[in-house]
Amino acid sequence: MLAHVDTWIFDLDNTLYPAATNLFALIDARMGAYVARRLGLDPVAATRVQKDFFHAHGTTLRGLMNEHDVDPHEFLADVHAIDMAGVGHAPGLVAAIAALPGRKLIFTNADAPYAERVLGRIGLEGAFEAIYDVHAMAYWPKPDARAYAGLCAAHGIAPERALFVDDMARNLPPAKALGMTTVWVDNGSEQGPGDVPDGIDLRITDLEAWLTGVVAELEAA
Repeated sequence: MLAHVDTWIFDLDNTLYPAATNLFALIDARMGAYVARRLGLDPVAATRVQKDFFHAHGTTLRGLMNEHDVDPHEFLADVHAIDMAGVGHAPGLVAAIAALPGRKLIFTNADAPYAERVLGRIGLEGAFEAIYDVHAMAYWPKPDARAYAGLCAAHGIAPERALFVDDMARNLPPAKALGMTTVWVDNGSEQGPGDVPDGIDLRITDLEAWLTGVVAELEAA
């Protein structure tokens, strides 16, 4: 079913590395601390506000920008100042992505400098044609439909020949609506309230194992 795909689009956090790595938990903690400082809240109240922003606006950043005029560059530099020692080299994943036929891109609500650090830890530096980040989205993050349309326009992507992989189920329906094949990496990352939405073609738990199988099938076809 994937023989038509010529563009492979990947989310970054909790997708290209396992959610169990808990890297995003470090970012989450820094976001809570930022909200507490900026809004003068205690830690419990700050976490509640942070999560409310995440669920209502797609990212904590978008909520802070909309309601408190926060500078996105300042916020991202602060919350991404984390130790990445927990993210290890993944030679199997690197080999599988290298073997995929066609174009490969990153589509992330983070920013490019942070994404490049993560990719370097995994061994995927230089593996992707482009990183379409939150700045490129004009701060309208996934799952806002404008982010997906902007990605396709900026990089000349034909959605019906593209596949999108994300650990957040809610980020997949907008891609499906454009005609992309969608893959949910259901690996235990935070999903937010609500049921699993429609618009998911494939549900996997291990990206490396799945991609290795995809490459084998494509090469055998």
